[in-house]
Amino acid sequence: MGLLLVGLFILLMFIGVPIAFVIVIVAMLGIFNIPYVPEVTVPVRMLNGLDSFVLLSVPLFILAANLMNHGQISQKLIDFSLSIVGHIRGGLAHANILVSMIFAGVSGASQADTAGVGKILIPSMKKQGYDTETAVSVTAASSTIGVIIPPSIPMIIFAGLTNASVGALFLAGIVPGVLVGLGMMLLIYIYSIKRGYPRFERTSVKKFTKLFLESFPALLTPVILIGGIVTGIFTATEAAAFASLYTIAVCMFYYKTLKIKDLPKILVDTLTLSSLSLFALAAASALGELLSYYQLSVWAQEFFTDNISSKAVFILIVILFFLFIGTFMDAIPAMILFIPVLLPVALAFEISPVLLGIITIMTLAVGLVTPPYGLCLLLAAKIGDLSIEKSFKSVIPFIGVILLVLLFVAFFPDVAFYLPQLFSPDMF
Repeated sequence: MGLLLVGLFILLMFIGVPIAFVIVIVAMLGIFNIPYVPEVTVPVRMLNGLDSFVLLSVPLFILAANLMNHGQISQKLIDFSLSIVGHIRGGLAHANILVSMIFAGVSGASQADTAGVGKILIPSMKKQGYDTETAVSVTAASSTIGVIIPPSIPMIIFAGLTNASVGALFLAGIVPGVLVGLGMMLLIYIYSIKRGYPRFERTSVKKFTKLFLESFPALLTPVILIGGIVTGIFTATEAAAFASLYTIAVCMFYYKTLKIKDLPKILVDTLTLSSLSLFALAAASALGELLSYYQLSVWAQEFFTDNISSKAVFILIVILFFLFIGTFMDAIPAMILFIPVLLPVALAFEISPVLLGIITIMTLAVGLVTPPYGLCLLLAAKIGDLSIEKSFKSVIPFIGVILLVLLFVAFFPDVAFYLPQLFSPDMF
């Protein structure tokens, strides 16, 4: 029966059935064929999978990102980023990466970054003389930083699955996220020298101060969120609620770019996007019940224990596995399905849940720019009116940057997590 279900899973994926529905169908058929297990198990497990206070943060962080985009905060952050790096050769591309790093500290959603920043910067880069491939690839690749630099929705989900500290995961994501951003900037600088990309005049101190003051409320958000969570002032869900309320206040009363009449549409968009992720999560919970019946986690632990004795080999297998899974599955259902299986093995190899979480999330971030799933790549390609084939080819060097940083973090965690351990050693 197990082999038939695996075959059905692959077949449904191959013919293009959405992943959430594939998971539900396989879970239902599998559980319905288990003797003495009532059919009501499937909906009950789906409901239980969503019965978590921490999951409330998912729609709230998405709401904060949508509010930022609608309230034109993205434009403020772009202008501020240009004032910092615009004078460097390829300044607009550097600003694209920098604004993604800043945006990541507010929303925790990569797709929102791609949509909000891409609509502004991809046309601007093309007008400045950048080829379409570079404009699309920079925008898509830098958006992946959104799930690495905290707050991060996948980190919250991972914490719920493993009982790891949300604060520890958030702190652990800062250095890797910054390293990925700096690595992409280095790549862009090399491109800019070879291709002669333009740069802007150096921003005066007066203009820089003006732009900083305009952007300050938005720049303050990640400091409040991360600081509040790490110090225990509020939970991740409370931080997400604060981020939404804070963004509404800033956009309505400081920037005056948001009106009450705009809120219904923003809420509908948020619910639509949130429902996709949460339904996939609920479906994965049902499938998790089926996997537990077949004792997949026990089998996996025995397999790794009997056949692999090296911690490094296990880490490489995890990375390769999630690189493959990420090409056709979102990070949230992927983690729900496989982290309960891999966590006991990781602990047996003395790999902390925090390190496993960062490795998993960074690896699955690559899936955001790899077809056929690759939502960030699909969005950027659509905005830039570029084929998926050309878009993927141009984003490959940026994927290489992410993988290099990932390997560095995986095998030298003490270096990568030095600052977080310095500020909050009890969390690690």
